[in-house]
Amino acid sequence: MEESRCPANCNCNSGRREFIRKSAIITAGTVLAGNFTLYARKTGAGIPLIRPHGEASKYSPLVKAAFVRRKEEYGMRWPGAVYDGEAARRKYTDELKNFASSSGIDLDLKETPIYSPDEADTWINQTKEAKADGIFLVLLDRQDHAWPTAQKAAQSGIPGIIYSPLGTSFTTNTINLAEKSGCVIYSTDDFNQALFGLKMLKAGARMKRSKCVVIQGKERKETVLTQDTGIKLQYIPAGTFIEIYNSMPANNDVIKMADDYIKRAKDIRLATRQDVINGIRSYLVAGKILEDEKADAISMDCLGALGNIDVSLPCISWSRMNDDGIPAICEADTGAIAAHIIIQYLFDRPGFQQDPVADTSDDTLIGAHCSCPTRLNGFNNPPEPFELIHHHGNRDAVPRTIWKKGQRITLLDFMPDKERSQVLFATGTVVDNLSVPPSGGCVVSVKYKMDGTQDVLSFPGMHQFFFYGDYRRELKNFCQLYNFKAIVV
Repeated sequence: MEESRCPANCNCNSGRREFIRKSAIITAGTVLAGNFTLYARKTGAGIPLIRPHGEASKYSPLVKAAFVRRKEEYGMRWPGAVYDGEAARRKYTDELKNFASSSGIDLDLKETPIYSPDEADTWINQTKEAKADGIFLVLLDRQDHAWPTAQKAAQSGIPGIIYSPLGTSFTTNTINLAEKSGCVIYSTDDFNQALFGLKMLKAGARMKRSKCVVIQGKERKETVLTQDTGIKLQYIPAGTFIEIYNSMPANNDVIKMADDYIKRAKDIRLATRQDVINGIRSYLVAGKILEDEKADAISMDCLGALGNIDVSLPCISWSRMNDDGIPAICEADTGAIAAHIIIQYLFDRPGFQQDPVADTSDDTLIGAHCSCPTRLNGFNNPPEPFELIHHHGNRDAVPRTIWKKGQRITLLDFMPDKERSQVLFATGTVVDNLSVPPSGGCVVSVKYKMDGTQDVLSFPGMHQFFFYGDYRRELKNFCQLYNFKAIVV
């Protein structure tokens, strides 16, 4: 299914920085995420939705934007005398402001175009002084200082999007910046492409301010995943989760939410009603931890901490939080933390963290794990059907989401590195959903066929995420913008 890249269709007006900052603060029922409101719905039992509490969830990135052209009237030189640059500027201005307003972006758009090299130098210096999160440059000319200004923006050290409508560039203009880290060029009359660039700037700024609480071991400590992600990792003892869980009552609201889950499930097999109730308790525990630690995401060494004790594994909890736009990651995998943050912030949908299994009978891969979200089509779109079944360890309740056959997917694996992190990605198509049992392994087992020629027995990576939509091009651009090494499989 072809996904909409950038639906900028609201008619709001842009505010200034302080107004937007205040407006973007999460309230009880509202979170700005992309161009939509997350969520109006309840848990099904009147229980307040779990919300993120970290800096990333409240942050409105500052993007400095400007148009560039020569001051005199257009003539024979490209884009030519027939090009209505003023009409184009008005059109792009409206679309930029609408998108920024609906997305929680503080857009500082220069009122008049940059008319000279000196004006370009002044504007770029002001952008640096403002510590902007991104640059958005629209070229309305191919002549004189237009592309030298683009070069200066690309060399500023600030992630930048350069939009070149058709007629404002030759390949001789773009070739020197085409693969430059920190800069992405969109050369097209499709302004939605450029607006997705604005979305990338927001996602990157939020990524760099994200905090993930990692529930593992016995030690409390804080570190940074990598300098290029900026993601903070707050480790807390696993005993914290256990202590809160044991003090969490299965009150009427918990029971109502559990019953709502059972009612919405296509089937419930092996798992019991009490298993579901216990899973909802883990959801509330996770919410309290997010609030206490002021975090945007959560991960846990679930099997290591809970595998041998009578405390519910957080499979339902993780599934639900991922449906609600909170990155929840299994097994304290720090690379997977970055991967899911990128997916959710950039594409407004959850991914499925999986263990890849090869099937040599038809050269397919099977994504296998025990916690899968249901809102695979996007946070504000209807969920996919699901069953409730035991974890493969024959305990607790796990949502077994049924993936659409024939659905195009993107796979992403993030490999942290002190010098330069790597992002592996690929595209493919869903083939089937395996039933476990009779097959062994994790109860969510989704078979998919990759597009590339990589042998399935040696497919690289572990705990990759895959998610609905073909986003290979967008991921390549994001990697270039934030200097990750892209590996396309």
